[in-house]
Amino acid sequence: MPARRIALAIVAGLALLAFPTTAPAAVGEPGVVATGLNVPWGVAFLPNGDALVSERATGRIKRIPRGGGRARTVMTIRGVAKNFGEGGLLGIAVSPTYSADRLVYAYYTGSRDNRVVRFRLGGRIHTIVRGIKRAGNHNGGRLAFGPDGNLYIGTGDAGVRSDAQSRSSLNGKILRVRPSGSVPSGNPIPGSPIWSLGHRNVQGLAFDGSGRLWATEFGESFRDEVNLIRKGRNYGWPNVEGMGDSGGRFTNPILTWPVADASPSGAAIVGGTLYVGALRGQRLWQIPMNGTSLGNPTAAFEGTYGRIRTVVRAPGGRLWITTSNRDGYGSPRGGDDRILSVPVS
Repeated sequence: MPARRIALAIVAGLALLAFPTTAPAAVGEPGVVATGLNVPWGVAFLPNGDALVSERATGRIKRIPRGGGRARTVMTIRGVAKNFGEGGLLGIAVSPTYSADRLVYAYYTGSRDNRVVRFRLGGRIHTIVRGIKRAGNHNGGRLAFGPDGNLYIGTGDAGVRSDAQSRSSLNGKILRVRPSGSVPSGNPIPGSPIWSLGHRNVQGLAFDGSGRLWATEFGESFRDEVNLIRKGRNYGWPNVEGMGDSGGRFTNPILTWPVADASPSGAAIVGGTLYVGALRGQRLWQIPMNGTSLGNPTAAFEGTYGRIRTVVRAPGGRLWITTSNRDGYGSPRGGDDRILSVPVS
């Protein structure tokens, strides 16, 4: 058995033994926010509490009232590759200074690449990051503004595994740029937007109350991951999947699952709990947090709503979660795709 697989097999049985025993916050019965959406991928909230939702398969941005209700199209991103595998209109973020600048950010797959753009609703689109390779899968796509005011971008390896280790490629990385798209002076590689490398496919980004960045990552055959992201660190893909590195070259994940239980996408933190949406696992994972440690994950809504893509903290502290049952991998049911509002306590 190859060394990498031996390490994975050992860790699969031991990964949870050292975790704290704290319990996650409880989740309540979800309420329906919106139905009839076409693969809702990203969710971001405006200052008044209304939500902007990106539809992966249509290139449209929908606006949903804070309390739920009819989703109204407020923008269509032209140039989106709408039927290109797992690509399309992906992550969305609202400027932290939206009240002053009215800017919205989006990540999408175009005819040649994945790129990040910004715009005012209904206005002209400006590209701020381009040249992220596209593919039928592993496009990454999550956007999140950090407490430093910079924009963090999760990308995938686009099926070219070696790109995750290449410092000349934007793929298989977490990128950090200013809101204009320029490179902050504090990035680990001068002049480069790369913040961390060695990722396979990052679709979840969440900052905790201390400003630490957590990311979810799809494994290949063995282990999905939650990583604590540190400036300039290398997270091992494709040399290591899951845990197993002991030589100091790579940074191990804080938590792993078997791939059948997760395929983790969106992530959100409310209080002391990390919530992760599982696509293949068809559940919401709840993970208690204790500083830089994570407790034993527990599952909610297993199989109830199908594939869960995005998890986001809504105004007032509830969670909004989106389904992806119309993405070509799920089994759509009446009303899909939908957004649900979940109380947490």
